Amino acid sequence: MKLFRNAYFLIATFFYIGYLPYVPGTFGSLAGVGLFLSLGGNFGIELVVLGIVLWLGFLASTKVERALDRKDPSCVVIDEVAGMMITFLFIPINAMSVVIGFLVFRLLDTLKPFPAYGLQKLHGGLGIMGDDIVAGVYSNIVLQAVLRLASFKVV
Repeated sequence: MKLFRNAYFLIATFFYIGYLPYVPGTFGSLAGVGLFLSLGGNFGIELVVLGIVLWLGFLASTKVERALDRKDPSCVVIDEVAGMMITFLFIPINAMSVVIGFLVFRLLDTLKPFPAYGLQKLHGGLGIMGDDIVAGVYSNIVLQAVLRLASFKVV
């Protein structure tokens, strides 16, 4: 059982990034950017990896929350990884989109717009992952709009 417990912590903390002493959520978000960029822009692979991150994230974050007996422990950052991956789906990746997407996600993850605030009150993986999934979806929508407006040309 200790092997499984260690695996859950490895996944939930995204290879122990969540144990960094300052702003673990920000570092988890950066790890999500890195993971997404490492997939090389292959949409099929991005979807498969996102599905795996979501599935493992729900499972591992639930187990870690129970093991630590603490609601949404700060060491759990797999939710930020998933949120960042959602932020960049369907987005042309370049330096501008990465910076804007990262900043928008961090802002929305902090502000917790509806229904994220309510979701974070739930226990287990749904509460941990839910608000970041919402922040990722909203960030993707904002990023899509910003990039479209930035490319708009008046003739």
